[in-house]
Amino acid sequence: MIRLSTTDPAAPPRPEPQASTVPSAEPEAPDRDRWVGSTEVLCFLLILVGVLHRQVGALVTDPRLQTWLTVFVSVMVQAVPFLVFGVVLSAVIAVFVPRSFWARALPRHPALAVPVAGMAGVVLPGCECGSVPIAGSLIRRGVTPAAALAFLLAAPAINPIVLTATAVAFPRNPEMVVARGGAGLLVALMMGWLWLRLGRLPHRAHLDGLPRMAAFWTACRHDVIHAGGFLVVGAMAAATINVVVPQQFLHDLAARPVLSVLALAALAVLLSICSEADAFVAASLSQFSLTARLAFLVVGPMVDLKLISMQAGIFGRRFAVRFAPATFALAVLVAAGLGTVIW
Repeated sequence: MIRLSTTDPAAPPRPEPQASTVPSAEPEAPDRDRWVGSTEVLCFLLILVGVLHRQVGALVTDPRLQTWLTVFVSVMVQAVPFLVFGVVLSAVIAVFVPRSFWARALPRHPALAVPVAGMAGVVLPGCECGSVPIAGSLIRRGVTPAAALAFLLAAPAINPIVLTATAVAFPRNPEMVVARGGAGLLVALMMGWLWLRLGRLPHRAHLDGLPRMAAFWTACRHDVIHAGGFLVVGAMAAATINVVVPQQFLHDLAARPVLSVLALAALAVLLSICSEADAFVAASLSQFSLTARLAFLVVGPMVDLKLISMQAGIFGRRFAVRFAPATFALAVLVAAGLGTVIW
């Protein structure tokens, strides 16, 4: 059969149909190459524990693992409430208190502004994670850099939350609270006055631009994730030290005053525990003297790995390279001297 075309040969050619620019209502296919998320990891771990439940049960009966779990859980249970409360309160003050208030509250003379800024740490609870960006904001608002740095060091060390946590962690040694507060404030003031004479800070652009509530939740989420992660690492390290390291070695190290102070000061730098929680880790290191543990508590809120990285990001690498070693040396000397006098 012959089919007859109904198209007029004299008519102009019909244009080819084009793809519609209207977006299709059909949902896009899911991306199969996305990264594995936390939900998948949790499901995998639960399945693994279910398959290996007998082996896991045998491990839990090990006395050494039971000791490790006891130390880890006790540190976490005691420290988490202080950590959460400190993070929330720090975010409230950092977001809702105008930065210009601190510039107006401080004396104009730089040497007098340093002690006032250091004492401001008493009324501004928060961990060191929040003090670094707040100090950067104060400098951008015209506050003397030396005063802002004194606040940066004092706020995580002498605020009420930290001192209360220290009292709870050392119920039989109430003098530890006074020693930590006094040593922390003294180091902050000395570093502020020292930087007033010898140091400078580069200018950094203002990076804030979020609405208040968005900034509040961002600050809370950031501090809880980062500080909580370091707390878990610190609790695991403290439990591991109590179980893995031979007790005789710890006693020998603790019997040497100079080495014990330096060892715990260096441990504070490496563990990078939030100041709201480090007192419970220090209390678990009962093999060491109170002076060595005081050095751990004084150095930790002022010099650790996360602080050094944050300071380098906000103030520059040259600042961090000079500021961190000087603060470490001064904190160790003040803590050792004060601890020797008290104990």
